[in-house]
Amino acid sequence: MSELSELASYIAELELSCIPDVVQKSGILHILDSIGTGLGAVYDQQIQSVLKEWLKIGGENGEGYISVWGTNKKASLSTAVFLNAMMSHTLEMDDVHTNSKTHIGTVVVPAAWGMAEYLGRTGDDVLLAVICGYEVMSRIGMAFGVTSHRNKGWHVTATAGTFGAAAAAGKLLGLNKKQMTWALGLAGAQSFGTWAFLGDGTSAKVLNPARAAQVGMESALLVKAGMTGAEHILTADDGGLFSMMSDEADVQLVTEGLGEEWQLMMMDNKTYPSCRSTHCAIDGTLELCQTYEISEKNIEHIEVETYLVGYKQCGSSKGSLNPETPVNARFSTPFTVACAVMYGEVSLRQLKQDIIMDPEIRKLMHKVTVKPTLEFSDAYPHHWGCRVIIRTNDGSVYVSYMKDASGSVDKPLTQTQVKDKAVSLMMETCPDKANKLAEQILSIRKLDILPQL
Repeated sequence: MSELSELASYIAELELSCIPDVVQKSGILHILDSIGTGLGAVYDQQIQSVLKEWLKIGGENGEGYISVWGTNKKASLSTAVFLNAMMSHTLEMDDVHTNSKTHIGTVVVPAAWGMAEYLGRTGDDVLLAVICGYEVMSRIGMAFGVTSHRNKGWHVTATAGTFGAAAAAGKLLGLNKKQMTWALGLAGAQSFGTWAFLGDGTSAKVLNPARAAQVGMESALLVKAGMTGAEHILTADDGGLFSMMSDEADVQLVTEGLGEEWQLMMMDNKTYPSCRSTHCAIDGTLELCQTYEISEKNIEHIEVETYLVGYKQCGSSKGSLNPETPVNARFSTPFTVACAVMYGEVSLRQLKQDIIMDPEIRKLMHKVTVKPTLEFSDAYPHHWGCRVIIRTNDGSVYVSYMKDASGSVDKPLTQTQVKDKAVSLMMETCPDKANKLAEQILSIRKLDILPQL
């Protein structure tokens, strides 16, 4: 039996009663977090434009259609999953599995929720499907070989995401062991997504998880319709993903510790609306400025030491060094560090065009340099750490070392903090219903019918 088949068989037979309570509770929080980040992005300009065009193409409010989150519209299953997943990644506040570098919630939750709504399934069904999706996506992501896969330009949220969405949707469709293997094979045959958007500073990153959710969900449906997929999609001599996409792939990670080590317990919950690779730098800067009352007026220079991937994504490209749009700013360590100094926070309030182009922010931003070090590169991806060094005009030097960012596995958010984050984001779309909706999701195991989003 191949590793992919073993994983598929485990997922196909998994029951909620076999999953520890702590894992179930964590799964519920990640469902809430993913829905909150999705609803918070509904009025984003790009999302509104895409909604307008896509609902023209696919139609709306037809028989068997499901909810487009945060609107009074319904669309076909495929269209709605695509749009909802795109929303969930727009604010860059969705969860991260650090050991695989995958944003799982933005892919798996829309796929599972959409399929469950389409089939009329219960809250328990959704929770089980979501846990299955997290387990599959994280394991495929780790097995790709995180650093090599990323340095070849692949976006693992998309390449592994198709598998996660297929697992979640396949679980809801009741696929058996062989069918689940085929669904993962079909998902892998459509594995895709690169980081090329970053060099051009485009707004296309959200397309990757959106397509992954859609493609994975459709893979499960295709198997239900009788199509078969390649069991050896990961390791085939001709067309195997691992040899094509990485120099460090390890197929054993697909099943290692299966049923004993729950990858859902290894998730980070993001606290800032920017790339996760900026977060330790933000934490370190806030700590130094608050502890030593440092302001932008007395800063000579700020140096951020980090890991190679973090440097490539957020400290070396034209867009990160001189951001001109919110998308650029979310991937800019210099910008987010400057905001932390000047505003004492990094929130959606700072990701506005007037602040991004503010001469004072840009002046301070250009005093920030980012460099990779072996210390942090060797610890990655298990730890996404950094060191922040602030030099002031009077010659003083202040240093902060951050092994892990706030909201990480080692510095987790409480249930109250996760709820507060979700409610604050949902307030952007449904202020009168945000608290009630959060409570409904937290009580998802009691739901026979899913609430309308």
